[in-house]
Amino acid sequence: MENPFRPSFGRTPPQLLDRTDLLGEFAYGLSIRSGVLGLLTIITGARGIGKTVMLNEAEDLAREQGWAVISETSTSGFLARIADSMRVLNDELGAGPPTRRITAFVAAGFGVTTQLPPERQVEFRTLGEQLLGRLNEKKTGLLVTLDEIQDANRDELLQLAAVIQHFVRDGLPIGFVCAGLPSAVSDLLNEGVATFLRRADKIDLHPVHVAAVADSYISLFSTAGFTLTREIASKAAAATTGYPFLVQLVGYFLWREAEQGAGIVTEAAAGQAISAALQRNIRLVVGPAIAHASRRDMDYLRAMAVDEGVSGTADIARRMEAKLTLAANYRARLIDAGLIESAGHGEVRFSIPGLREHLRSTPPQD
Repeated sequence: MENPFRPSFGRTPPQLLDRTDLLGEFAYGLSIRSGVLGLLTIITGARGIGKTVMLNEAEDLAREQGWAVISETSTSGFLARIADSMRVLNDELGAGPPTRRITAFVAAGFGVTTQLPPERQVEFRTLGEQLLGRLNEKKTGLLVTLDEIQDANRDELLQLAAVIQHFVRDGLPIGFVCAGLPSAVSDLLNEGVATFLRRADKIDLHPVHVAAVADSYISLFSTAGFTLTREIASKAAAATTGYPFLVQLVGYFLWREAEQGAGIVTEAAAGQAISAALQRNIRLVVGPAIAHASRRDMDYLRAMAVDEGVSGTADIARRMEAKLTLAANYRARLIDAGLIESAGHGEVRFSIPGLREHLRSTPPQD
């Protein structure tokens, strides 16, 4: 049996821990096809918590019901790419061979700007209505997923939201599931960018239960005939703190130790696996996450790292020798970046496992 753990972003893990019921409303909406809250879903959570995996699951559920799926990430031009995909689907569903009008459509101006002129917005909406009408005749629909919406161009997102809202009002079979960092999503919903998304079903992902992680390790290793004791599985699970990406990393290195140890994971081997996973987490997650943080942002983070648990914002400001109002600006910026999160009134905590330990072990840069 090959190593089932896939420690790469967006890859579906061998087991979806504590996630099986989260898309229940969405799955129900697929059967009704229009006018159901679950067909409009926003997934939020920290980096590496499994948002993209949940988008993958939503897409799989839709395909199982015969729905067409367009999957996009919020890089510049995503609206043009969605339109191109819609036209391909529309051509495939229409009578006769595809008309191959995509090139003409893009050349006419749709794909060369992030903001559509009014006539292009009308064309996009007309295209969608035609496609959704054909899908409706087949008793299916269209699901559009959009990842990393905190990076979305506001003009593009506004136009997409307006068109989807139009489809929803007309009772057409459209589903829209997006994912992003909590603070960024909250800001979007408070703007006029996507007012109708405030009525969406919201899924806020949190770390999974450590006990469930240990059970999963034991189950998967047993399936392969490997020996992994409850004590070692619990120790490995605790090291993940329930953070899905770390669950995959630790499991991956544990599996390698089992393969090299004739199917037995000793306590020493588990320690090596955990250490390797934590170091890889620093390189793959923590390092890139703080790469663009300013010097004062890092000062704020290091002031937090002094504490074992949550940190008081007043204590952080005092350690930084900064006024509360100035420290609050750094706090807001770090929350937007997904590095920390609010832990209650006047308190914050780290959003990414390993960040505190990394800050403690590395000296400040000049």
